[in-house]
Amino acid sequence: METPSAAASFRRDLQPPALPILLGLLLSALCLRPGLGLYTVNTVYGDTIVLPCHLEVPNDLMFGKWKYEIANKASTFIAFRSATKKTVQYDDVPEYKDRLSLSENYTLSISNARIGDEKKFVCMLITENNILEQATIVKVFKQPSQPEITNRAMFLETERLKMLGECITKDGYPQGNLTWFKNGIVLQPVEGAVVINEQTNVAKASGLFTVISSLEYKPMKDDTNAQFTCTVTYFAPTGQETIRSESVVFDIHYPTEKVTIEVLSERNTIKEGDNITLKCSGNGNPPPQEFLFYIPGESEPIRGSSHYILTDVRRNATGEYKCSLTDGSLKDSTTITVHYLDLSLSPSGEVIKQIGEALPVSCTISSSRNATVFWLKDNTRMRTSPSFSSLQYQDAGNYICETTLQEVEGLKKSQILTLIVQGKPQIKMSKRTGPDGSHKIIACHVEGFPKPVVQWTMSGGAINKTEETRFANGKFISKIEIAPEENVTVTCIAENHLERAVISMNVSAISFREPDEPEEKNGDSRENANDQTKLIVGIVVGLLLAVLVAGVAYGLYMKKSKSASKHVDKDLGNTEENKKLEENNHKSEA
Repeated sequence: METPSAAASFRRDLQPPALPILLGLLLSALCLRPGLGLYTVNTVYGDTIVLPCHLEVPNDLMFGKWKYEIANKASTFIAFRSATKKTVQYDDVPEYKDRLSLSENYTLSISNARIGDEKKFVCMLITENNILEQATIVKVFKQPSQPEITNRAMFLETERLKMLGECITKDGYPQGNLTWFKNGIVLQPVEGAVVINEQTNVAKASGLFTVISSLEYKPMKDDTNAQFTCTVTYFAPTGQETIRSESVVFDIHYPTEKVTIEVLSERNTIKEGDNITLKCSGNGNPPPQEFLFYIPGESEPIRGSSHYILTDVRRNATGEYKCSLTDGSLKDSTTITVHYLDLSLSPSGEVIKQIGEALPVSCTISSSRNATVFWLKDNTRMRTSPSFSSLQYQDAGNYICETTLQEVEGLKKSQILTLIVQGKPQIKMSKRTGPDGSHKIIACHVEGFPKPVVQWTMSGGAINKTEETRFANGKFISKIEIAPEENVTVTCIAENHLERAVISMNVSAISFREPDEPEEKNGDSRENANDQTKLIVGIVVGLLLAVLVAGVAYGLYMKKSKSASKHVDKDLGNTEENKKLEENNHKSEA
């Protein structure tokens, strides 16, 4: 069923006598525009456009209509509402099909606003005597997409004008303006350095704008890490707005202007045996990957990467090291000092000397810096360096000469002298009576190195007990305890690989008390085995002669005093025994 046009409806609502008059008024209204001014409605693309009539509805209103006008074209009616029948009709205009709604107060609503809706719409209220009109201008706004920098250059080069990229924003209305920024500052065109070109595309179907701005740029070294952005400035219903793109940083290539050489080491100072690495670098971008290294002692430079390794360096590696670009330009140098420390101990190792000999000792130091030297004996620090003009047993031990360089971590040297002082055995004897008087203690004082082996012999009986003190500084004491029932001769024999020493002592029976001999007052008695034997024989012969001379008298005396001798005072007996020992000692000394 076809919908009647607004004109047909208009004719049906009028009586025949009034038709010519109303048609004349309508035609005059179409040709004449009352000066009532214009209203403007701003709307967002896709929203509903609401157009109030802005006219006071008269009491004798017959109907209201809406139309739009385009310059140089006839007006187009789009909606009709009867005031008497309360009916609404919409004209057959394809672009507004199913998009219009006309309310009772003659407000026109247009859904899904498009760019094509940007027109002048006119509200008409018609009475029997007049036609009232009020025009409204519709403005449509569409926010563009966020600008994006596309087609970006992989890198930029100093002193070269190159396409940096394109800033693009899409689907905006009205057309927006693009602006380039570097670090937040607007980029203005500069001949040969900043070139900006812009182009605009309009989508035929939607009427929306796509704006593209290209930037050619010649960077400087200072543009490293510079942030480039672009913005679109557009109009919205509320006024002017701006959208900024994401920032972009470009890799700026520039030539090397300076070469630097560095020494990489585990320590601040370098010593012999260390490994060191030379690192050569240039301040260009991209940095150079190959260099020439100039090494002391090498006639030609060595071509290599940015690192050159020296292993197990010696003192002759001290010198000036250089590196340069492969064309030999832009050199840099550094001086390397390889620290060293030498120590020479003379004599060193194990040294065997005889007691009383002299031994000169020297510790010589050679170093790259002043070194600290100190001595240790048996892990105890010495106040002075050792000096031996006459060696003694206490001089034996382990001597260490040690030196360090305080400024060089880990540089320390030492050597050891193991001094052995040897001597032939020297012995002396002493005796004393035990505290309870039941035994006698005989001591053999032994001196010598290597430690002599001590043996004891005793005429007329066995040795009950032996004891030795600790061997220190080539000395020790060997003791025995005896309880002789008659006079005996005790012999101490001390022997090492150098010699054998023998000493004997006469000891009276335990029944006689003889004065003790202080150990420290006994003289030295070092004799070989043959001399000792001769002494003993002489003593025995002397005693036999004395017996023969006094034989008769002694026999008579013994007969008379046999019974009385059993009760002789012990001290008297000891006195006589001491006299006999003294006589024997005098004979042995002779």
